[in-house]
Amino acid sequence: MNNRIKRLFEQKQKGLLSVYFTAGYPNLEDTETIILELEKNGVDLIEVGMPFSDPLADGPTIQQSSTVALQNGMTISKLFEQLQHIRQKSQIPLVLMGYLNPVMQYGVERFCQKAAEVGIDGIILPDLPLREYVEEYKPLFEKYNLSKVFLITPQTPEARIREIDSHTNGFIYMVSSASTTGKTLGLEEQSQAYFQRVASMKLQNPGVIGFGIHDKETFASACNHATGAIIGSAFVKAIGQEGSLEQNIKTFIQSIKN
Repeated sequence: MNNRIKRLFEQKQKGLLSVYFTAGYPNLEDTETIILELEKNGVDLIEVGMPFSDPLADGPTIQQSSTVALQNGMTISKLFEQLQHIRQKSQIPLVLMGYLNPVMQYGVERFCQKAAEVGIDGIILPDLPLREYVEEYKPLFEKYNLSKVFLITPQTPEARIREIDSHTNGFIYMVSSASTTGKTLGLEEQSQAYFQRVASMKLQNPGVIGFGIHDKETFASACNHATGAIIGSAFVKAIGQEGSLEQNIKTFIQSIKN
């Protein structure tokens, strides 16, 4: 397991706040500012989104931020350039999240190597099938000490969850319901049953809940069922507003934490 992610989950078993943002949004060069401000405001883990033209799992907010980021000129190469000196300023665990196609075009080994070089701790590629990961890419991820984070949903069978758990070395991303990101659902009864089912499996990796977490209440509710929760669309909306980026970040994170 990657050390920064491992240390985080050893130190914090409850109430962990992870935040997702799209690299290159609202402006191309905002990446470092957003990371440093999130860390300063007490976020525990950051997911940096690599924008893609066809993001299947994402709702309108993140899709729109991806479109803007791509129009701004964001690419994987540009992102690695922006992250080149991040570890001189920040020690927060960083996970890259995106889709397989741009990573394959960049070159999977080259991508892993660059990610390790700039100090990335883990990778989330929702459309990379487990079987393919295990057969083709797992040795690369291990070679560059990158945690591979998989998503599970309420529909994922127990056997598959256990298989994912055995190939994961970081955390398991528990999708709260079978929907796209940004749906502001209450964490209703069927989700509760799913969270309890996963908890009773006593997996070796901690679980973090994402999709539909958008305010203090949904964050607290998710944290009752897992180590922590991920906020994406609501944060992306907040930083897209008028006003100072730093102030928008501070106001949003305080609204979740206080």
